[in-house]
Amino acid sequence: MSAEPGPDERIWIRRQAPQWRALAAESAAAPGRSRATVDEALRTLRTYRALSRHLASARQIVPDSVLVSSLAQTSAALHAAVSRPPRLTRARWARLFWDDIPAAARSVALPALWLAALLVGSALAGWWLIDTYPELVSLIASPQMIDGVEHGHLWTYQVLNIAPPALLSARIFSNNVVVTLGAFCFGILFGLGAFYMIAINGLMLGGLLAFTHQHGLGLGLLEFTLAHGPVELSTMCLAAAAGTALGEAVIRPGELSRSDALRCRTAELSPLLLACALLLLGSGLIEGFLSPRPQISIPVRLVVGLGYWALAMLWLSGRLVRRPARRMDPSGEASFP
Repeated sequence: MSAEPGPDERIWIRRQAPQWRALAAESAAAPGRSRATVDEALRTLRTYRALSRHLASARQIVPDSVLVSSLAQTSAALHAAVSRPPRLTRARWARLFWDDIPAAARSVALPALWLAALLVGSALAGWWLIDTYPELVSLIASPQMIDGVEHGHLWTYQVLNIAPPALLSARIFSNNVVVTLGAFCFGILFGLGAFYMIAINGLMLGGLLAFTHQHGLGLGLLEFTLAHGPVELSTMCLAAAAGTALGEAVIRPGELSRSDALRCRTAELSPLLLACALLLLGSGLIEGFLSPRPQISIPVRLVVGLGYWALAMLWLSGRLVRRPARRMDPSGEASFP
């Protein structure tokens, strides 16, 4: 049961009532603002601090009263409004694309180069393996693929007969994302999972090139991969490098606990996964609409593949767009002209 306030407490309540009404009005308005100006944000913080002081005083003067319960509920609602994470505004998106993603990519640039070397080395090993022992091709290719190549037909230029380009692009994109996420997530196994993903994909690539070369179709497979392959393989190496960074956080957490180090490294590298997904979306569109069409010449494929790769590398290095100085727009948010 709530205690009835005495005469002195009633006088104090009457004196504080106007301030409480003002605080209640501001507390009711704050959660509904989708975009707050600097003045509105500062006013909300002042209201939160004032409300906390009034709540502490009420708990001492009129404890176990309805007033304390009301002030506590209002304070809790305002605390939720003050503590909610910022929305992805235009300035936040700009910072994500032009600052956070390049910073994450630069932090794993050296491991990505080493993993690219591993990819090349494993592709050479796969070439040697299938060139020396052709019967092992059944380990990396389906019977239908093997039968088609042995009869002089590449499976790559028949995909348009199976599915329309839009559906084909969606399937390719989803498959590439699964491989990329696997390279990233398996890195938590002390980085060994990322090395495995790169090595096995390199072996398959080199083995398929050797197998098709034995039947006079190696140039055709290389022609098929020219437009989308550079960005696809680079993205895989980037994701695997991010995975090895996760493994390093587990192995060498520094002064943090292993879970905290892993959590911090994941937060730092998560923008890179968004970049990988966007780049793979572009690769999937190219592979679905352009790569399977035999009428498109090799120079065009080469220009598309190298041009897209150069554009991706410029973006990930932070050199694609020169960042202007930040300024405040009339709404009080930081923005970029």
